[in-house]
Amino acid sequence: MPVAALRRATRETVSGLPREFWWLWTSTLVNRLGAFVATFMALYLTLDRGYSATYAGLVAALHGLGGVVSSIGAGVMTDRLGRRPTLLVAQASTAASVALLGFMHHPVAIAAVAFLVGAASNASRPAVQAMMADIVRPEDRVRAFSLNYWAINLGFAISSMAAGFIAEVSYLAGFLIEAGMTAVCAVVVFVKLPESRPPAVQDIDAAEDKVGLGTVLRDGRFMSVVGLSFLVALVFQQGAVGLPIAMGDAGFSPADYGLAIAVNGVLIVALQIPVTRFIERRDARRILIVSSLLAGYGFGLTAFAGSVGVFTLTVCVWTLGEMLNAPTQTGLVVRLSPAHGRGRYQGMYTLSWSVAALVAPLMSGFVIDRFGAEWLWGLCAVVGTAAAIGYGVLTRRLPAEAPAPKTDAPADAKPEVSAA
Repeated sequence: MPVAALRRATRETVSGLPREFWWLWTSTLVNRLGAFVATFMALYLTLDRGYSATYAGLVAALHGLGGVVSSIGAGVMTDRLGRRPTLLVAQASTAASVALLGFMHHPVAIAAVAFLVGAASNASRPAVQAMMADIVRPEDRVRAFSLNYWAINLGFAISSMAAGFIAEVSYLAGFLIEAGMTAVCAVVVFVKLPESRPPAVQDIDAAEDKVGLGTVLRDGRFMSVVGLSFLVALVFQQGAVGLPIAMGDAGFSPADYGLAIAVNGVLIVALQIPVTRFIERRDARRILIVSSLLAGYGFGLTAFAGSVGVFTLTVCVWTLGEMLNAPTQTGLVVRLSPAHGRGRYQGMYTLSWSVAALVAPLMSGFVIDRFGAEWLWGLCAVVGTAAAIGYGVLTRRLPAEAPAPKTDAPADAKPEVSAA
C-alpha cells in the first residue's frame, strides 16, 4: 500500500471518535504494556518453581475460575453502580493482588492468590466494553473495538518481548511492574473518564428490572453466540497456556517463546488498521466462519513445528483469525444487547472467555501430560471447525444495527443511549 494511501486509511480509521474513547483506549494500552504475569505464569511455575504442567494448568484454571466468578457480578455492578466505579474497583484490586502474587511461595498460597488475580482482572471487561458501546456511535463501533484491540496487542507485543528477558533476571520484577502499570490505569480512569451509563438507566429505576440475568439466559440467539465464543476462546487460550508448556517441554527457552508469541502482537499492530477497513462493512457471518477456521487450523499446524521459525509461522495463521474475530464478535454482542442491560450482557459474554480460561489450562495440561502436544493441536483444529459450523448456522439472519440517536449535541458530547 502506498504511503499516502496508508496515511489516508489511518486518518479515516482514527477520526471521528469521542475524546472519552481515547482516554479509555489509553488506559487499555497502559494496562497491556505491563501485562507480564498472564503471559509467563506457566513458565514461572514449571521452570522457575519446578512444578508439573498439571499444576501449572491447575493454577491457570483457578485464575480462570476467578474470572468466572467475577464476570456476572461485574456485569451487574456495571449496570447498577456504573461503568466508572466498576473499573476503579477492578483495577485497584488487580494491582494489589498481582503484587501479592509475586511474594507467594507455597503452592496453596500461589493457587489462592491466582484465583484473586483472575477475579479482579476480569471484572473490568464488562465495564470497558459497556462504556465503549455507550460513548461510540453504532456505525463506529466495529472501528472502535478494532482500535481498542489494536491497543491491547501493541502493549502485548512490547510486554511479551520485554517480559521474556525480565523473566530470565527476576520474575518478581515482572509482578511488581504489572501491579504498578495497573495502578496507573486506575488513575487515568479516575481523572479522565466520566460515567457513561445511559441516563435512561440512571433516572428510571424500573429500567434496571426489565433486564435481569434471567432475561439474558432466555435470549436464545445471544446465548448461542456466547457458546460459540467459548469454543473460539478455548482455542485462542492455547497461545498463553498450551504453547508455552509445549515449547518448554521441547527444550525452548522463555525468550524463545517470548519472541514467537510477540509476533502475534506485532502482526496485529501492523495489520489491524487495514484489516479493520476490510471487515468494517463485510458480512459478519462470513468473517466469523473464516476466523474460526484460521484459529483452529493455525493451532493445528503447531503439531508440525520443530523450530522457533515454524512456531512463529503458525502464530501468524491464528493471529489473522484473531484479528478478524475479536472486533466482529464484540460488535455482534453489542448489536444483540439492549442499552440498559449492556453490563449484564457483556458480563455473560465475558463469562464465555472466563470459562474458557478455566477449561483450557486443565485441558492442555492433561492432554500434554497424557498424550502429547500433537493431540492438543489436533483437538484445536476440531474445535475451530465446530465453531465455524455453528456460526454458519446461527448467524444467518442478524438484526440490523441500531441507528444513531437524534440529538442537537455533538456526536462526542453525549453517550448513545438507544436500544441496540
